[in-house]
Amino acid sequence: MPVTPMMTERPSPRFQDIDVWDPGDVLEAMIGGQFAAVAAVRAALPAIERAGLAMEPRLRAGGRLIYAGAGTSGRLAVQDGAELMPTFGWPRDRLLLLLAGGRAAMLEAIEGAEDQVGRSSELMQVGGNDVMVAVAASGTTPFTLSCLREAKRRGALSIGIANNPDTPLLNDAEHAIFLDTGAEPIAGSTRMNAGTAQRITLSLLSTLVMIRLGHVYRGLMVDVQAANTKLTRRKREMLAHLTGRSEAEIEAALVAAKGNVKVAVLLLKGCTLETAHGLLHRAGGQLRAAIDLATGRHR
Repeated sequence: MPVTPMMTERPSPRFQDIDVWDPGDVLEAMIGGQFAAVAAVRAALPAIERAGLAMEPRLRAGGRLIYAGAGTSGRLAVQDGAELMPTFGWPRDRLLLLLAGGRAAMLEAIEGAEDQVGRSSELMQVGGNDVMVAVAASGTTPFTLSCLREAKRRGALSIGIANNPDTPLLNDAEHAIFLDTGAEPIAGSTRMNAGTAQRITLSLLSTLVMIRLGHVYRGLMVDVQAANTKLTRRKREMLAHLTGRSEAEIEAALVAAKGNVKVAVLLLKGCTLETAHGLLHRAGGQLRAAIDLATGRHR
């Protein structure tokens, strides 16, 4: 009995002659698929919200973010995790990136990598405050599934993102995010519609959590890491926007705060260095709450 292909692998009659279409028609069809990918994410927003709210208390308690995947899905997951460090100041020691085939798989396909079912040594220290985000378009990738199951067995919160329904990754995850992107314009090329939906979902999920954890204040990346001249300038611009103080005052505050924008804001609002650190500690790193404490709005 023939096996029915999964949605992401199934050839679509609509696109069976795409190789002889006019270029404009090819592009029109593909952009339509991208809009469909966005619609799939929109339909999954309640699941994304539930996952994000479940992640928050564990990460607030010091847990690690763990991303796992293979191929395109793995590269998208690893990219999302890596971007959290410079954008939101997420600590490197609280981030674990598991890509089938290792670092080399970021740039090239590693034969048989997605069929690996190990990495137990990297999951040995996973605990109850950690969060596993596992991504696989098929929902059946052995490497990704084994990572999710092992992390879950060790008490971590498990989140599965897949583009095929009723698959092991979604069934085994505590929080399942199904992205209904259907058949691809090029059968099996999940770097297209499925990949777009995954990329958006990962970005929405991680950004929601970073906002909830206090890494954003008034729409600004107040924990941004100044890895280059542009980001150093951005810190100064943020402080000018938030406090209205002079360039000299801002520079002095940044130096005293050792580049920490949140501490610098409190210094520019009249706090001492010790008080600024104390307020942020009491506020759980939330700048808005720390300012409220400083101005006596909260007792």
